[in-house]
Amino acid sequence: MFSCVQQERDRIRGRGAQSSAVPQRFGLAERAVDDDWREAMRMLDEVPPKLRTTVTEEHPRSILTFNQSPDIAFDRSVNAYRGCEHGCVYCFARPTHAYHDLSPGIDFESRLFAKPNAAQLLRETLARPKYRPQPIAMGTNTDPYQPIEVRYRITRQLLEVCLEARHPVTITTKSDRVLHDLDLLAEMANHKLVAVGISVTSLDPVLSGKLEPRAASPAKRLNALAKLAEAGVPAHCSIAPVIPSITDRFIEAIIAEAAKAGVHSAGWILLRLPHEVAPLFREWLAVHFPERADKVMHIVQSIRNGRDNDPGFFSRMRPRGVWAELFRARFRLACKRAGLPNHRIELDCSQFRPPETGGQLQLL
Repeated sequence: MFSCVQQERDRIRGRGAQSSAVPQRFGLAERAVDDDWREAMRMLDEVPPKLRTTVTEEHPRSILTFNQSPDIAFDRSVNAYRGCEHGCVYCFARPTHAYHDLSPGIDFESRLFAKPNAAQLLRETLARPKYRPQPIAMGTNTDPYQPIEVRYRITRQLLEVCLEARHPVTITTKSDRVLHDLDLLAEMANHKLVAVGISVTSLDPVLSGKLEPRAASPAKRLNALAKLAEAGVPAHCSIAPVIPSITDRFIEAIIAEAAKAGVHSAGWILLRLPHEVAPLFREWLAVHFPERADKVMHIVQSIRNGRDNDPGFFSRMRPRGVWAELFRARFRLACKRAGLPNHRIELDCSQFRPPETGGQLQLL
């Protein structure tokens, strides 16, 4: 086993995942990594260079994804990007990169895909005669405000279509870049068309830098929540995920800070480790918290029916056991002490009007 000095030297700096193996779930050819260069760097007592992020533009034929899952509150979503540079090691969306013969590890956060025609596809979908509106969820798979949004502005274009069509939207992000679109969000909020959730995992910027290396700092996220609430945008603070013995100590403090920011509601989600996320997270623990890795995974397994992950409908989003009940009790008490109202956010679908598609104008 490597010493702590060797482990630190071997870290892939600035990234959440520490490996790039392609999984074998889909019968793909195994990809072996030549570690000669890393060994050479180690012998020279040097740190390997940082990985560069690449972006590939793709043009899908559809953009709105529907689901029938009984565990989630929305039935349709839009993802402007594939992969996410935030690099959150625990991200449950990582396995989606495996469908394309790419690693859910390093590839997921360094080999990104953008969909420049997303807004036009959404416009065409909403204009269909048989389309019936329900809130569209953004940020359910990869973050709509990850760094490349500054360049592509695809999320903003999608919001412009939704505002024109008076279509309700929910947004989930870990970035204060959401404030770049505060003008649109405030106008949509006036029509009860938007709610924004920001995930705050800890209040320790050093810890967050290890968990979510390229996401906004906790302070910036809390400031974004306050700015949204001040502008009249329904703001939700999500403590997601709660990681036993790593981030759970921040539950009460996050709730207190969220209440000061004026959020409308808050919630929490326990760590989930589907498919390749489990070995990636174990690897992350071995690098950053080797002294408590066994404890963390023991608690996770006690909550997930003795496994790293419980994939079952209904149970996968409802952790059970003593630890789960403790987290629930702490969350409820923290909200009560902070006076956090936890208002239910209702969006309005009745104002929907099909957007123009460049042909004959709509008769309103």
